[in-house]
Amino acid sequence: MSERITRALVRDVQLDDLGTLALITLDNGLDFTKPNTLGAGGMASLREAVEAVAARAAAGEIVAAAVTGKPFHFAAGADLKAAAGITTTVQAREIAEAGHNTYRILTDMAVPTFAYVGGVALGGGMELALSATYRTVAGSVRNLGLPEVFLGLIPGWGGTFLAPHLIGIEKALGVVVENPLRNNRQLKADEAVELGLMDVALEPADFLAESLRWSARVLRGEVSPTRPEPIDEAGRARWLEAVEAARAKVDARLHGAAPAPYVALDLLALAADGDKDASFAAENDALADLIVSPEFKAGVYAFDLTSSRAKRPVGAPPTELARPVRSVGVVGAGLMASQLALLFARRMRLPVIMRDLDADRAEKGLGFVRVEVAKLAEQGRIGADEANRITSLVTATTDLADLADRDLVIEAVFEELDVKKKVFAELETVVGADTILATNTSALSITAMAADLAHPERVVGLHFFNPVAQMPLVEVIRAERTDDAAYATAFAVAKASGKSAIAVADAPGFVVNRLLVRLLGEVLGALEDGTDVPTADAALRPLGLPMGPFQLLQLVGPAVAMHVLDTLRENLGDRYPTSPGLARMVTDGTPFVTYEGRPTAASPVDPGIERYFGSRSGRAYTAPELLDRVGGALAEEVTLMLDEQVVSDAADIDLGMILGAGWPFHLGGITPYLRRSGHLTRDVAS
Repeated sequence: MSERITRALVRDVQLDDLGTLALITLDNGLDFTKPNTLGAGGMASLREAVEAVAARAAAGEIVAAAVTGKPFHFAAGADLKAAAGITTTVQAREIAEAGHNTYRILTDMAVPTFAYVGGVALGGGMELALSATYRTVAGSVRNLGLPEVFLGLIPGWGGTFLAPHLIGIEKALGVVVENPLRNNRQLKADEAVELGLMDVALEPADFLAESLRWSARVLRGEVSPTRPEPIDEAGRARWLEAVEAARAKVDARLHGAAPAPYVALDLLALAADGDKDASFAAENDALADLIVSPEFKAGVYAFDLTSSRAKRPVGAPPTELARPVRSVGVVGAGLMASQLALLFARRMRLPVIMRDLDADRAEKGLGFVRVEVAKLAEQGRIGADEANRITSLVTATTDLADLADRDLVIEAVFEELDVKKKVFAELETVVGADTILATNTSALSITAMAADLAHPERVVGLHFFNPVAQMPLVEVIRAERTDDAAYATAFAVAKASGKSAIAVADAPGFVVNRLLVRLLGEVLGALEDGTDVPTADAALRPLGLPMGPFQLLQLVGPAVAMHVLDTLRENLGDRYPTSPGLARMVTDGTPFVTYEGRPTAASPVDPGIERYFGSRSGRAYTAPELLDRVGGALAEEVTLMLDEQVVSDAADIDLGMILGAGWPFHLGGITPYLRRSGHLTRDVAS
């Protein structure tokens, strides 16, 4: 694919009586939905512009220079698709060196330089801004950062040196390593100013004029942004200690599974020496290696899925078929139901009624909403007016008739088919003819759920993941008789809730839970065969998953895990085996599998649970053998899911696992990983 070149256009601006500022504007000539990127052509255009401006600065013709972008976009960094097509380290090094050589001209210019960040500035775009002497940002900007580690790269155009020397190593570790590993968390304008990445946030409506006025004040000496002092030996020691502390956290999460975070940490440590040339040369070496790595190719594939396919779900009916949803009912007031009520009130700004069987349960659900809204307000994520609006939209009742006028009613009651069938049968007696009935089931047959209804065509699956506020995926499930209106409405609700959706057939466990439970079943089976708990706990660490099988078991609880495992075995067969050890844990009421409350990838496992397992006279697996066993099982399940047309394409399985299970970007989705590992040998793409 040919590069859409981002041109660097230069014009002169008079700064009152101070003289001329040369303004470089980056613009790819497309509308605001297509960000500026810097491929080979774009970088060449920028270099030509900064060289010409630098010559004028050296000749005393200008008093300052600035670089800005088009409306809503400064620059989103390198052209990722072009970079992913590179096959040699020589080509990769040329990209790294081109960025350094071009940006260095801006940094070393004979006059002060400014970056006017009026929109998205990510990766190489942020590094371009960091290469200027001063930076302004529009107050409305929400996408700032250095996300390269998220994609399997490192900030390779100066970021690992410039960021820590501008804002300090602790803050730089957050921007370069921690934020990317937190699902590519990006910064808002005010956060970037607070960190020191940006010098000032200005009014968006008149951003360029405001930036020019601020620049004039800087040149007059009326404004003097603070800069850190050079570090001494004691500061260098603290710097290196901070890097090593961050390395320990990364290792507890990734266990060496992805190279990019470790390389970034090495570069941040090197930056403590204060030798810019050495740091830039090391960035060149690192980028040359990482661009041709399988992890980067996988990261670009995963990024494309989450940025493109997730926004346009394949298999969704035309949006114009969706019915308007102006009010929502939620059957249940437990944890999941309360989270859904809060989501609809906050994101869709709709009135929501929760209905439960008794007043105490209903009031408890309301209490959850109030507490969560108060937390959001305390964290500064919403204002007082917004908090009041959300809480006023959510009410609770014990009267089923109060759901009669709802446009959509979603049930979130106990995961038993008979219970859910009863809920829908009762709802059908009170709701209007056009009301959509949705279920949040995680594994049960929606076709069976709707079978006895007078209007099964309006029943659809909307499977949100727990915790609802954080998990970005919704599986939208079409039962045998679901009509286009109900299906289109479900996709519209997912989108309006701020979630990404995949179209899924009504098959046991759908996509994510089917694979996660298969994974968990294989690990529990290995325990029954005699594998010890520490070995089983360590076996999947090379994948770098957000949590291991035992942490997952702690999160869902042994009772729920056994229920889902039993449900899938009933529908899919003995690939989902019985686990006598898990049954004994449930019978004993064992509350903890790990030593911590809410588990993380690093939560230690209680080796005492080993006493429940070992019922079969199998053989103990080594960690590599168990990883191989799990890979083979997942490959089998993926193949069966595609044969059964649970989804239309392997890409939706990958997208579902990335967004619904935190499958790491550096693996590029589950099917690319299974192909690379040799477990998936046939072409599974449709």
